[in-house]
Amino acid sequence: MYLELRSRRLDLTSPAVMGIVNVTPDSFSDGGRYAHRDAALRRALAMVEAGAAIVDLGGESTRPGAVRVSGEEQRDRVLPVVEALRRESDVLISVDTGDAGVIRAAIAAGADMINDVYGLRHPGALEAVAESDVGVCVMHMQGEPATMQRNPSYDELPGDVIAYLEERLAACEEAGIGAARIAVDPGFGFGKTDRHNVLLLARLERLEALGRPIIVGLSRKGTLGRLTGRPVGERLAAGLAAAVLAVERGARIVRSHDVPATVDALRIVHAVRAAEHPAEPAP
Repeated sequence: MYLELRSRRLDLTSPAVMGIVNVTPDSFSDGGRYAHRDAALRRALAMVEAGAAIVDLGGESTRPGAVRVSGEEQRDRVLPVVEALRRESDVLISVDTGDAGVIRAAIAAGADMINDVYGLRHPGALEAVAESDVGVCVMHMQGEPATMQRNPSYDELPGDVIAYLEERLAACEEAGIGAARIAVDPGFGFGKTDRHNVLLLARLERLEALGRPIIVGLSRKGTLGRLTGRPVGERLAAGLAAAVLAVERGARIVRSHDVPATVDALRIVHAVRAAEHPAEPAP
């Protein structure tokens, strides 16, 4: 399986790591440590050195309870980092936004992918991606970040998530976004209780029926903290366990704040898989 991002093709035969850099003052995971361009750039380059295939830059916190940030403020936060990283590295750059203006500006600055927690549902977002050649990740979220954790409910998991993603895939393709450019994310922690998250992870392989690369983001999230009793800074082991379980169930890209350890863990998974299912010899 692969993902088309502009003129490049990301081979997902082995799982890839997407490093997370929050260019925000209110991130749940790092408390604004990378809110300034130079700090964010150093963090991104360290992730590239550690083996990240993609660096995901976000200028708007989407943690539970977060409020919307204007497109202008997102651009002011993210674009200088995109431009600086593009000068320094040929790593694939993803920008985490659902704002059409930010999408267009990020693409013009050199982004290869748009990662939209809103699933390209905001006005103009579909069109902004469709008129480009970037890749896109559409994610499932029940509600909005400000309210999504207020009593979320589902009839069946992951069936409800799959149905939503099917609808968004159809909307993308109708808008002219080729299937090879699209990845899907079930949205762990976005309008889901701890039980929902665990069930979704346990049944993740059902999302393979969508036929698109599955991206997962469980790194440092609240569910891991509540299951282990660990604060945000002590959830590495839990995050690695979740990443391995997700890849074993079909995930192709793992979003992580802890790139070196995640890269190492997934290399072991890939080595074991390759030993168990060796490639057929060339004719």
